[in-house]
Amino acid sequence: MTTTLRPSGPIQQGADGAQDRAYDVCDNGRPVGAVEIAVEPGAAGGAGLLRSLRIDEPVRRRGRGTIAALAAEEVLRGWGCARVRTEVGAADTAAQRLTAALGYTESSRNMIKSLPPVPPPLPDGLTARPMTPAEFARWEDGAIAGYAESLVTRGIPESAALLAARASHAGHLPDGLATEGAHLHLLIHEGGTVGYVWVARFEMHPGVLVGYVFDVEVHENFRGRGHGRALMLQAERIALAAGHERLGLHVVTANVPAVRLYESLGYEPTQYNLAKQL
Repeated sequence: MTTTLRPSGPIQQGADGAQDRAYDVCDNGRPVGAVEIAVEPGAAGGAGLLRSLRIDEPVRRRGRGTIAALAAEEVLRGWGCARVRTEVGAADTAAQRLTAALGYTESSRNMIKSLPPVPPPLPDGLTARPMTPAEFARWEDGAIAGYAESLVTRGIPESAALLAARASHAGHLPDGLATEGAHLHLLIHEGGTVGYVWVARFEMHPGVLVGYVFDVEVHENFRGRGHGRALMLQAERIALAAGHERLGLHVVTANVPAVRLYESLGYEPTQYNLAKQL
């Protein structure tokens, strides 16, 4: 058995260095699966993507997936990528075993929670209210900068990361506070703001439309007092008021306190986001 990759189409070129190509996984020239790889925009020398990998059922469990993944990594290395990312469903134990054996480690995860029918109360002494336009203007600059920093950690150059962060906010909040389905609230304690949460309607995975926590933060001077949990309860209240039955989010694995908080609130993983140095 000789397992190789054979291009099934030309390289698709995108803006700012992005590219994508699909391959057949072949045994002695006979297609037995498929793999798709890509390079993120602006990530030359940075992050490649193992976008998908499939081996046909009759020929699985014979090492073909491992060989195909390693061959795909070699192509990405040739494209100048220093690392590769991929995504694995929380229920896909076979893919989890494969990626673990290949040296991938979890960098973040997507999580979801089925909401209770009755909105949870906020703790005593805490209230919440929508942002004002002036508060939104001050918040947005910092939020864009924070998102850009997170993109830099994924291998995207600073200049490209800032452009991507601005484009993302423009796409998700095209009309600012008036954007349909978007809700930005402040958490108030003793008359002062201690944090904020942004919840909006979002297709978290294909066909999975939920309320989604795009951003949540407790201001540094007020951390360690349970305000993060209160903000997440407010997110549930927002989502329920908007008619959502589920609430989703994304969390970086290294943020252990956040992961533990979400688990304690009943969130369960739907997808693991993995990375590997090449």
